[in-house]
Formats: sequence, C-alpha cells, structure tokens
Amino acid sequence: MTMPAIADRLKNVSVSASVAMTQKARDLAAQGIKVIGLSTGEPDFPTPEHAIEAAYAAARAGDTKYPPTDGTPALRAAIQRKFKRDNNLDYDVTRILTAGGGKQIIFNAMLATINPGDEVLIPTPAWISYADIVKFAGGVPVPVNCTQANHFKLRPEDLEAAITPKTKWLLLNYPSNPTGSACSRAEMAAIADVMLRHEHVWIMTDDMYEHLIYDDFEFCTIADVEPRLFDRVLTVNGVSKAYAMTGWRMGFCGGPADLVKAMSNVNTQNSGGICTLTQAAAIAVLDGPQDLLKERATIYQQRRDFVLGRLADIPGLQCHKPEGAFYLFPNMSELIGRTSRGGRRIGSDTDFVMALMEEHHVTTVQGAAYGMSPYFRLSYATSLDVLGEGCDRIAEFCAGLK
Repeated sequence: MTMPAIADRLKNVSVSASVAMTQKARDLAAQGIKVIGLSTGEPDFPTPEHAIEAAYAAARAGDTKYPPTDGTPALRAAIQRKFKRDNNLDYDVTRILTAGGGKQIIFNAMLATINPGDEVLIPTPAWISYADIVKFAGGVPVPVNCTQANHFKLRPEDLEAAITPKTKWLLLNYPSNPTGSACSRAEMAAIADVMLRHEHVWIMTDDMYEHLIYDDFEFCTIADVEPRLFDRVLTVNGVSKAYAMTGWRMGFCGGPADLVKAMSNVNTQNSGGICTLTQAAAIAVLDGPQDLLKERATIYQQRRDFVLGRLADIPGLQCHKPEGAFYLFPNMSELIGRTSRGGRRIGSDTDFVMALMEEHHVTTVQGAAYGMSPYFRLSYATSLDVLGEGCDRIAEFCAGLK
C-alpha cells in the first residue's frame, strides 16, 4: 500500500542539530559510555522551590481545568509587572500572550504574519530554530552575517543593506545563542536608528537570556531603548533559562494589540492554553524573590571564565569572551585539514564535533548548524567538575590531531 506523502512544507525544515547531538549522547550513555554532554542549552540548577510549591498548591486546589488560551489573568498581570520592573515596558494585559515556551511564541508570530516570500532578517550565527520556523511559515530567512571581528553583533550598515521591500521582520537575540554576545545600549540604539527608517518592518526581540549577564554588563531591549518603536516590537521572553524551568514550558510576549490577537488565534488552533500548574509556578517566580538570578549568574560567570581559561591553553582554538547566556563559540579554523587519532579527516566543524564525540565522547554542536563555520558551540550550564573533564578531553583530542 502506498503511504500518503509528507507535506512539502517539511522538505526544507531540518531536525535541530543540538537536539540530534543530545540524543547521540543519550545513545552512547545507554551503551554504558561516560559522555560529557556540552551540547544542551539547559540550566543544571533546580526549579525554585516556591515555584514547585505554587504548582502543588494549585493542583491541590483543583486548578486543573482548561486554561484561558492567552494565560490566566493572574499570570498576565505578573508578566505585566515583570515587563515594567525589569524592562521599563508598560504593556496592557490585552497585549500580553503566553504559550508553551518561547519557541511557540515565535512560531505563532511567524504563522500569524508571514505570507509566501516574506523575508525575515536573522543576525547570524543564530539559534537553529529561527530559520526553520520562518521556512515552516512560508517565509524566507535572510541571514545577516555578524563576524567575530565585530564580536558577533549586528552592524547597522549591514542591517541597512539587508532590508528590502519584502522584509517583514528583524529578529534580534541578545544575549545570543550560540555566541553569548550582547548589545550595549548604544549598540542597540544604532540598530534602532536604522529601524526607524523602515516602518514596514516588525521587530522581534528574543530576550530569553536577559538575566544571564556578566562583568557588570547591562541588558537592554529595543522597545525600551527606542520607545518610538514600541508599537512595532514583539518582546519575547520566558521562565526556562533564568529560572531553570525548561520542562515547565512557558513563554510569553508583549506586543502590538493586533499582532497579539492574531497570535492568540493561531494558539487556539495549535495548542490552547498552557498547563494551569505551570502558570501558577510562573506567577510564583515572576513575583517572588529575584535574588537567585544574580546568584546563579555569578556561578555561570565563574564557569564561563574557567572554560575560557582552559580553551585558551589549547593550541588551535580561539574563543570570543561573551557578555551573557551560557555558551561559548570557539573558532577551530586552525584545525581544519588535520586528521584525528581515529582516522577522521577534519574538513569542517561538523567533522570536528563528530570526531570529538565518537573518539572522546564529548558532545558539542557544529557552528554550521547556526549558520557560521568553522566554529562549534559548547554549553557551560553544568558543573565545574563536568566542565573540567570535558576540557581535558577536548585538549586531548586536539593534541592528537595531526
């Protein structure tokens, strides 16, 4: 019997490379191999206890029925307070939307706005899913190269050159996945100046890593930096990274009323409201004590500095010092053309990460997956002991390349 064909829309949509590498690590671990997993962008801290208690209390109180699609009034009010407190953004609750993670917020925005052929500008290197979500919605992802020489940040002149009449969105992510780069207020203002000249372009800012900032760097978001853009900006955030709640699946946004309404319509068809217990937990962390954010950021900074120091001692690797997030994006161009002890020729960053995994059982992600080679991404969202062993194995692997 002939099986029905898979939809054409999936032909150009790939499986996330970071997810694939994480699964490979699980497969190796299932064989009894000790794997050092540095491919996953997931905090190793526990979810705050008061979030768990709030979810438990909600369950015990019977808050287990169908939730409002946009989020409960209590949650949207907590998000409203968060935007005002942290970002100086005053969103009416009708302009606030929740969904099952930041990824679903972005997905809903693209499905609600993209027509075939619409272009989305993506400063690159960029999170793997951005381009594929745009493709899924029928749009055209347009990478805007952000070089290491400019600390992986978007230059205003490159942005200006990339905008066309077909441009629908500019997608910003600072601090960035995969590089950890973040924009200063002056750098963000320069981007905003360009966008003021192009009124047909919406701006999405993925601020998921806003609280993971180091060395007294100050986070900023474009709608605060340039208030004249406020009605063209969708400000996206969530609780996954800052509060170590990846499994709870809760993202949120504030934006133009018509856009949020359209996204809500998409949400009614692809999922409905998020789990009521997750909503209760999110209220608890957004309104609760915020001291843990700085405490955990301090630990992440220690880890960043530790791994940067170790990588600096490995011949053939060069690494930018990021301002935020929990990723490093080392340049391994000097190792191209060599051969590993296991006999694999390193012709690309993909060869590098595969050989590293197969021969020394350390999982990272190739830079090609983020649109820039020859680099690789590693996550330092794990303990110093694990990072130390991971660095030992990377150093041994690189030393064996001939």
